Amino acid sequence: MSTADNSILGLKLPTDPRWVDLASFSLEYILTDHAFCEQKAATQCITLIQLYPEKQELVDALGPIVTEEWGHFRMVWAEMKKRGYTLGRQRKDEYVNLLLQHQPKGLPKEEVLLHKLLVCALIEARSCERFRLLSEGLEEEALRRFYYKFMVSEAGHYRLFIDLAEQYFPTQKVRACWQDWLKIEEKILLELTPRGDRMH
Repeated sequence: MSTADNSILGLKLPTDPRWVDLASFSLEYILTDHAFCEQKAATQCITLIQLYPEKQELVDALGPIVTEEWGHFRMVWAEMKKRGYTLGRQRKDEYVNLLLQHQPKGLPKEEVLLHKLLVCALIEARSCERFRLLSEGLEEEALRRFYYKFMVSEAGHYRLFIDLAEQYFPTQKVRACWQDWLKIEEKILLELTPRGDRMH
């Protein structure tokens, strides 16, 4: 779908095709990881609101996303229970942790916001791409429909974070910084081994 095409999302490296095959054999683990990803997405939006409460547009935009992401967690959890899966423990998200290690240090709080918003946009873009692959590559039709809905939602979230960045920073600066982050993400993916038990 065009909403998750890499050229639309800006991603420089497509996911290794082996990932979908691995994920199809690890549904319990991929659903568990997905559930925790939705939790962390809601938490990140809450954190941004707490850090920048004076930015009304940000608060207005992210408040509903908190509700939506938590709703997504409940949807994934319901799907897991239907299949007899348990939630298990949260696992380390190596992809996200490596991204966070590249956030510039020592910047003023205002400048930090730009990087936080773009990292959020990048995670949403990659999640959107992965959801598209699941919506096309899984054998079970119900799960394909399930992940199609998530794909559409993540595409909207990716765009929202980019739009918020452009609300507070010059468009040219946002675009240049976004390209830097895309290059960082490309290098990270080249270093990571595809794992079917992780969304990222």
